[in-house]
Amino acid sequence: MKIAITGKGGVGKTTLAAGLAKLFAQDGYQVYAVDADPDISLGTTLGVPEKLLAAQPPLIEMRDLIKERTGAGGGLYILNPQVDDVLDKYAIDLGQIKLLRMGGYKQVGSSCYCPENAFLNAVVNSLLLGKHEVVILDFGAGIEHLTRGTARGVDLMLIVTEPTRVSVDTTRVIRQMARDMEVARIKVVGNKIRSPKEKDFLYRSFSKDEILGCIDFDETLWEKAMLEDPRGLEEVIQKSVKQVFDQVISERGEVTETKG
Repeated sequence: MKIAITGKGGVGKTTLAAGLAKLFAQDGYQVYAVDADPDISLGTTLGVPEKLLAAQPPLIEMRDLIKERTGAGGGLYILNPQVDDVLDKYAIDLGQIKLLRMGGYKQVGSSCYCPENAFLNAVVNSLLLGKHEVVILDFGAGIEHLTRGTARGVDLMLIVTEPTRVSVDTTRVIRQMARDMEVARIKVVGNKIRSPKEKDFLYRSFSKDEILGCIDFDETLWEKAMLEDPRGLEEVIQKSVKQVFDQVISERGEVTETKG
C-alpha cells in the first residue's frame, strides 16, 4: 500500500508520516518512508542522527546519477529510467524502516527539472509491494507535487488540515486535484484540535465519510519538538497518531480487497 501525506504548510504532515511509519514497523510491516518534502525533516522526526542524514544526500542532488539514468542532455531525457537498484544503494536502513530522501524541487524561475522529476517519479513507481510492505510519502506543502504526477499510483492520500478556514480551503483544492488524478482513496485528517468546537468545525466542513480521524493538540509533543535532543518524542508521536493508524489499517484492508 502506498500512502501519500499532504496538506498546507505547518499542519503536521511530517509528524503524522513519522508516527505512521513507526506504528507500521512495530506491527511487522517493512516500511519505505519517502521524504518528498523540500525541508527534508522526516528523517529528523524519525530520530535519525544528523551525521547519518548528512552522509546520505537527497536524490535530487545526485546530478551525475540522474544524468546517467535519464540520459539528460540537449533537451532530451528518458521518461522511465532504470532505478531498481536505487533503494538498496541510497536508502537509510533503520531496520523495519527504510528512509529514502528525495529532497526539494525547483524554485520559481529556475531551470527545468524535468529529468529530475522523471527520475524521482520512477523511483516511487518502482516500489512494488508485498502484503506486509507499505510506502509512506511525506509530501511538501501545497499542491505542486500533484502537478508533477508524483501522486499517481498511491492507494490512499491523507490530507492533513488544521481547524482553520484557510487550511480547510487548501484541503479542498488538494482533494479536487487528487480526484482529477484518479487517486483511489482520499481522506482528511484533522490535526492540532484543541476543543470540541474546533472538531465540530471540521466535521461541518467535510462529510463524515471524508474525515479519517482527528488528532488532538499535544502540549508535550509541542515542547519536545523544540528540543535539540527530544528524547521520548517518538513515543509521544506514536500515541498521538494511534487512532489514525487504526483507521489507516482498516482502509488498507479495503484497498487489498479491491485490488484482489
